Amino acid sequence: MPITEILQKNADFYPNDVALTEIQPQFESTRHMTWREFALIESRPGEHYKREITWSEFNKMSNRFANLLLTRGVKKGDKVAILMMNCLAWLPAYFGILKTGAVVVPLNFRYTADEIKYCLKKADCRCILFGPEFIGRVEEIFERLPEVTTWLYAGEGCPSFADSFDKLITYCSSKAPDIKISDDDDGAIYYSSGTTGFPKAILHRHRALMHACRTEQAHHGQTKDDVFLCIPPLYHTGAKMHWFGSFLVGGRAVILKGVKPEWIVKTASEEKCSIVWLLVPWAQDILDAIEAGKIDLNDYDLSRWRLMHIGAQPVPPALIARWKTVFPDHQYDTNYGLSESIGPGCVHLGVENIHKVGAIGKAGFGWEVKIVNPDRTPVEDGKVGELAVKGPGVMKCYYKDEEATAEVLDDAGWLYTGDMAMADEDGFIFLVDRKKDVIISGGENIYPVQIEDFLRRNPAIKDAAVIGLPDKRLGEITAAIVQVKEGCSLTEEELTDFCLDLPRYKRPHKIIFADVPRNPTGKIEKPLLRKMYSKENLVALQNGL
Repeated sequence: MPITEILQKNADFYPNDVALTEIQPQFESTRHMTWREFALIESRPGEHYKREITWSEFNKMSNRFANLLLTRGVKKGDKVAILMMNCLAWLPAYFGILKTGAVVVPLNFRYTADEIKYCLKKADCRCILFGPEFIGRVEEIFERLPEVTTWLYAGEGCPSFADSFDKLITYCSSKAPDIKISDDDDGAIYYSSGTTGFPKAILHRHRALMHACRTEQAHHGQTKDDVFLCIPPLYHTGAKMHWFGSFLVGGRAVILKGVKPEWIVKTASEEKCSIVWLLVPWAQDILDAIEAGKIDLNDYDLSRWRLMHIGAQPVPPALIARWKTVFPDHQYDTNYGLSESIGPGCVHLGVENIHKVGAIGKAGFGWEVKIVNPDRTPVEDGKVGELAVKGPGVMKCYYKDEEATAEVLDDAGWLYTGDMAMADEDGFIFLVDRKKDVIISGGENIYPVQIEDFLRRNPAIKDAAVIGLPDKRLGEITAAIVQVKEGCSLTEEELTDFCLDLPRYKRPHKIIFADVPRNPTGKIEKPLLRKMYSKENLVALQNGL
């Protein structure tokens, strides 16, 4: 069953229930001002701080956008891009594209103009919907993309080279277009993180989108009454696919436009959120703010909050120990996934396995997993190898890249993730590191994640990243980039003493005190760090250049 049918079902069963809530905490001082509602919803007074749409409105918005696209010649199989910040219109636009039978192509809001151009050409996009934050970048490239025939703009002040989405949509029917969609039809192209070179275009069928719904709901038992707090970017497969579990049963999503710890806790309290999906840095920031007295939990009602889960990167066990001390009644879970496996859930810890914190878990609902040697034969028990997954959520291919597809996807449907992992005696899988991030120093394989977990146990450390730097004698040496908590102090000598509990070959050869950069999905940007702290740059830094 295509995922678009779930939206229609929710609109039929719960037409007047709120489906999506948007919170803009930076406008709290104007929460009593009136605002102009989206043109496709009946205009009414409201609060700029908070906007909502019902399931019926959500469905009608999607249908109107679908019909607008059809008037512009978009047909089944065409590619339509979304380039918008998180907002109330994002998900209705996503489903509107799917309802035409076209393939939706969400784009990273951090892309440069050249990256946007590359992604539009790579995916053969013929239409794009973009927001006001991207006028400058789109203006740089639109004349160089004649194949993109329709440029739609959502917001005030429509540029001359685009058409106003808000105006055109009012003339479109709110009835669903009569287009048959099957599970085997192409549904979405998601782009890989692209931390080195240009990103790959990951093509998914409709069956993969639907499986994301089923997997998430099976893992976390969402009901109609659950309220999901969505903070990460919607262009990514992460948080959106977690909300799909609530979407499957008509549960509400709250889109929070901001990541300050006070905003997260306040929104969870005011909106009675029951499920909150966090990235590691945000969870750390919340705990730091509570410990520093910036957040007093007595000021908030968090009684509905039942589940905190984290993904997108290895989760430090020390962080979860801290969290459970502050929030002892919370269920905790983590999921492993990647865009090639339609996001989270192909490996799943489970709330009942808190005793295995540090593991990413076992095969998720409807998934198979294995750990293999370089020749793709199974590893011996307890040995490190590459993690492979198989299931209905595996990508169809890297779009227009047969060679790259063949490297990671075999004829039997196994996807080789590039992540190094090992299983314990109970079958729980522990993520060791990215294959490309493994450091080989003096013939020893060193897995940075293990050292990073150790460093984060130091109470003065907020975040840590370990990378390999070239060395004539050893091949590579380990360098630790350490971000110290605000208000704390830590010297190189103190940290060196702290690392004496590590095996000698794992101890960092270099310690660099600096911020740890992470991308919007929470992953450490290690290619950037390796570039920043190459030998030449380190010499320049040491010389004060």
